Amino acid sequence: MESTTQRRKSGINLPSTMSETSLRLHTTTTSSAPSSSSSPLLGGNGAPNNLFSPRSMSPRTISNLSSSSPSSRSGSSCSDRFIPCRSSSRLHTFGLVEKSPAASPAKDGAGGGGGGSEAYNRLLRTELFGADFGCFSSYAGGQGSPLSSSPSSKNMLRFKTDQSGLNSPYSSPSILGGDGGFSSENTTPPKPPRKVPKTPHKVLDAPSLQDDFYLNLVDWSSQNVLAVGLGTCVYLWTATTSKVTKLCDLGPNDGVCSVQWTREGSYISIGTSLGQVQVWDGTQCKRVRTMSGHQTRTGVLAWSSRILSSGSRDRNILQHDLRVPNDFVSKLVGHKSEVCGLKWSHDDRELASGGNDNQLLVWNQHSQQPILKLTEHTAAVKAIAWSPHQSGLLASGGGTADRCIRFWNTTNGNQLNSVDTGSQVCNLAWSKNVNELVSTHGYSQNQIMVWKYPSMAKVATLTGHSLRVLYLAMSPDGQTIVTGAGDETLRFWNIFPSVKTTVSEAITIPDEIEPSLEPFCIREFQRFSCQNFKRFSTFVSGYSQGHRSLVIRENSHSMTD
Repeated sequence: MESTTQRRKSGINLPSTMSETSLRLHTTTTSSAPSSSSSPLLGGNGAPNNLFSPRSMSPRTISNLSSSSPSSRSGSSCSDRFIPCRSSSRLHTFGLVEKSPAASPAKDGAGGGGGGSEAYNRLLRTELFGADFGCFSSYAGGQGSPLSSSPSSKNMLRFKTDQSGLNSPYSSPSILGGDGGFSSENTTPPKPPRKVPKTPHKVLDAPSLQDDFYLNLVDWSSQNVLAVGLGTCVYLWTATTSKVTKLCDLGPNDGVCSVQWTREGSYISIGTSLGQVQVWDGTQCKRVRTMSGHQTRTGVLAWSSRILSSGSRDRNILQHDLRVPNDFVSKLVGHKSEVCGLKWSHDDRELASGGNDNQLLVWNQHSQQPILKLTEHTAAVKAIAWSPHQSGLLASGGGTADRCIRFWNTTNGNQLNSVDTGSQVCNLAWSKNVNELVSTHGYSQNQIMVWKYPSMAKVATLTGHSLRVLYLAMSPDGQTIVTGAGDETLRFWNIFPSVKTTVSEAITIPDEIEPSLEPFCIREFQRFSCQNFKRFSTFVSGYSQGHRSLVIRENSHSMTD
């Protein structure tokens, strides 16, 4: 009766085997659900719900039951809570740096509280970054710590390289270094290609300029005076003032076949149709000397420091020395057809000659026979140029049947490279400011091409002449070239950059050297510098006789650019 009375007072009909104490115990086990005004186990009228037992309820079921009640709908806070997905935010790339126990002494009264502090830090990281944070930080910091830290580190947060990013198809191992930093070599932006003007900045009329592959009628002196052979006359054009001067007229029975300035730019040599070689003073317009020896036209001339070489249709090369009364001091015989190309090396040690017999011959000062016979060309070799940047490097170009530019090492006679240009090679010239060269062409495109050595990448292709570009000369500063063609025009092109910077210093000549030997010393120094510089271009820019010193200039522009 007593138990029956208690069940009546409570207003709940319970089975005989269940008491209110056991009911309260079961409702306490489900307290993880949000609290509401009515229990999710009861109906709206307080009647017991026999469909569900407390042990079989899920949180979603409890949430649905509570939301179905009007009174519980206002007090529920589960439906409007947003839990972000941290797996896509890549927060694992940041980690908390753990402080070393030795670096942070225990506080007074802590009594071994370091373990509790460590547990708190782990709990904090789990709440901030998720339960999966430990697996990401294991390979970043190693040894179970989110980040390997040092006691001297003062940063609470430190950025780590995302190792999973290496599997991305957009990741580039060549850009990122091994330590996660940027490589200074690979991140440097590529140098933009140098812009070369496509049109000439000046065009001059050259009436009676002959369209003959075997002649050499244009040359530019070191004193900035251009010489042009037009018919029977030679004209001088001063670049600074644009003044034109008539140097000479050979008469109706002769003609100009070649012109060549000395290196100092004071005297000019002229090859004639009758086989003569005349030397004129360019300043006073006065003939200094006339030398004979060739049987027919002299189509090519080349000056060294003291020797003038001439090539002719008679297949011979004559060496002239103005210091002796003889017309020539030696004769070089080796070509089987007309000699159309001649160039001395910058150190005056070797002479290269090309002929209509498709041969390229190399001579030295002490032999009457060629030291090299290069026969790879299949057409006439007129275009010849020595590199001013590398000793023993020779470039040559072939005619219409060959069309190739070939590079030679004259030390051992090996061919270094060959490039098919697609058209007749008429002239070659190296730039003295950068390691590039320019070539002019005839059949069939009549173009001018600038090449980068040694890659032989095309820097620019220039067009404008309507006929073969047979003549080429370079300005003293090495920036401008002039081209001539059978269309009777001279065109000036700015194709090469200037020398960037120069460093000057003075070298004093010892007192033991006699004054009469000083010119010889200067010449030998120039020869030595031409042989031995690679990265720097060294030359004598001035000589002070009063102080007996040489002014040396070194161009700091790299020749490998």
